[in-house]
Amino acid sequence: MANIATKIIHKYLRHNKKFPHVWCAGCSNGIVLGSIIRAIADLKLAKDNVTMISGIGCSSRMPVYVDFNTGHSLHGRAIPFATGVKFHKPDQTVLIITGDGDATAIGGNHFIHACRRNLDVTVLVLNNNIYGMTGGQHSPTSPIGSITSTTPYGNIDGNFDICKLAIGAGATFVARATAFYTSETQNIIKEAISHKGVSIVEIVSSCPVIYGKMNKKGTPADMLKWQKENSITIEEANKLEPEKKEGKIIRGILHREESREYCEKYAELSEIAKSKESSK
Repeated sequence: MANIATKIIHKYLRHNKKFPHVWCAGCSNGIVLGSIIRAIADLKLAKDNVTMISGIGCSSRMPVYVDFNTGHSLHGRAIPFATGVKFHKPDQTVLIITGDGDATAIGGNHFIHACRRNLDVTVLVLNNNIYGMTGGQHSPTSPIGSITSTTPYGNIDGNFDICKLAIGAGATFVARATAFYTSETQNIIKEAISHKGVSIVEIVSSCPVIYGKMNKKGTPADMLKWQKENSITIEEANKLEPEKKEGKIIRGILHREESREYCEKYAELSEIAKSKESSK
């Protein structure tokens, strides 16, 4: 097993790119990166056929380290950047790496319209409840009462449920995973990539150096243990009364449906337009 893992690491990572990585000690982004590259290995995707695009933030440093086609775009603009890639190269597997602030604050408009259009891209939202890289500000997912650099007396804003937001906006595949359950996260990412249409995967991650320290969440291990003890699968949740699910992270595939993919519809519309123009 160790040899297999080593082969995957050497195949998919750029070892001449700034290792050790930029992430803080105890950050779960490296764990999530492992789940992503193992999912791609399981699917036997050629590196040249995978494109990873990110915006700005801690998780958005990820494309620096992977040996795929990559792009590091502007804050909140990973989705429109990736949209251009998908239209130009529709056969590419396009992954978008983004954070809770990058995706649902400055990039919120792009996020909801990607959901309604059903473009065949996979959006992985690493949710650590804070702007970790850019100053420790509260994000749209910071829990009420959270201490951050912009809410020193406690956050009073209501917070987004990313998965409910995605379902409400029309996404055809929506799932939630955690950094702790690595194999489960790997399998969910495989399902997301294989889905024909937009896939939104919220991955609950941990920021022990900024969010954890400000909110007295303990060590990095304590924060991962919290994910383990405070999350349940969708199958378990469906068997529980509402009050027993209160405050729990619900993991798994929360919504899946089949609908025509956007590039296909656009190509069809283009042919109709060409036909009408040529008949004039």
